[in-house]
Amino acid sequence: MRSTRFRLVSSIFAGVLAAAAATGLAGESEARADESIIKNPGDHPSYRFEAEPHGLIGFGGPFQAGHTDFGAGFRGTIVLVDNGFVKTINNSVGIGFGGDVFFRHGTLFIPVVMQWNFWLSTHWSVFGEPGLGIAANPWGNGDVVNPVFMLGGRYHFTDRIALTMRVGYPSVSVGVSFFL
Repeated sequence: MRSTRFRLVSSIFAGVLAAAAATGLAGESEARADESIIKNPGDHPSYRFEAEPHGLIGFGGPFQAGHTDFGAGFRGTIVLVDNGFVKTINNSVGIGFGGDVFFRHGTLFIPVVMQWNFWLSTHWSVFGEPGLGIAANPWGNGDVVNPVFMLGGRYHFTDRIALTMRVGYPSVSVGVSFFL
């Protein structure tokens, strides 16, 4: 009985190891296909405008007593410098602006940011966004200027379409970017 259990456990363990090894090898071949381009200045999709509709969760700044709120919005970024501040790496700089509407209280948040992009590989880019946002709060807190600081990343399905996630203050968002 004990040797039967031991063989069964050994067989399952060997199967799990074989599956993990096969998955690791398959993942490794995909990783090689995603070529690093960070050290190739200008080696990113050619575009002048990024359009990004998104869903979001607001949690700081203009949100009443720190209560979270769900919403939807749009962010547009105009490329200002195609080969950004650091000439030896693949980066670009743009000015971003948009509008986010939060549903519970009808807050309208209008951010204006500098977007600094770093193109890491053919499928991945990251960015930072410092700036300011104006919040129109209809429940009586008045219009307020808030700091904005976001860090984000994109997974590029093609040169023209990417899944974009942004995390920071005062919200978190997930959307789809269209590079035009």
